[in-house]
Amino acid sequence: MYAPERQQEILRIARETGRVDVLSLAEEFQVTAETVRRDLKALDRAGLVRRVHGGAIPAGRLDFEPDLAEREATAADEKDAIARAALAELPADGSVIIDAGTTAARLAALLPLESTLTVVTHALPVAARLADHPGIALHLIGGRVRHRTRAAVDAWALRAYGEIHADVAFLATNGFSLDGGLTTPDLAEAAVKRAAAAAARRVVLLADSGKYGQRHFARFADLSAVDLLITDAGLADDDARAIEAAGPAVVRA
Repeated sequence: MYAPERQQEILRIARETGRVDVLSLAEEFQVTAETVRRDLKALDRAGLVRRVHGGAIPAGRLDFEPDLAEREATAADEKDAIARAALAELPADGSVIIDAGTTAARLAALLPLESTLTVVTHALPVAARLADHPGIALHLIGGRVRHRTRAAVDAWALRAYGEIHADVAFLATNGFSLDGGLTTPDLAEAAVKRAAAAAARRVVLLADSGKYGQRHFARFADLSAVDLLITDAGLADDDARAIEAAGPAVVRA
């Protein structure tokens, strides 16, 4: 099958099912995952699909947001490596904000038992991992809980973040790019992420390389607002250099 024929079939599947993922398409067409990514990139440039984490959705569906279980299973090895690298950015006996997100939750799960940190979070999965941690002073931000992300949002959360000054904020994102900044599908979630970033002296972004180049509906920060990006080895050298030119240092775990 020639590339244009394969791309046409990918577009048909995307429109019928609402989403396609790289690994399933590679298996179906008996090609490599990299070939599928090139197909999706071509379709994205043509305005026919929008690339999202692990695959693509039909153009016009920027509000698409995978559920927590799907995101937990996506790029699991890369997220584990990012979380391990993020441990080096923890302040000694300081205060941190841990954002809602599957990679951020992995960081919470890795915090050493001997840690003596103050941790602030609006994410129920993060709080659940740390609730019994003996050395951590845990502060759970309240508000309306979004079922899809298990994160608190709206006025209560925004007000609480406006009252603190943390050493480091570990942020998560659905997509990041040079021109699009940091984005997520939901406006309420974006507002809390923006407040969390503003409440910390230093901002560390935890994002796997599959999210690079993706843009979602709600923008909550520019790359220049990030001090350090921790990603995985899948981020190309040229992309890493371009990101560093925009402001943040880059670590590829």
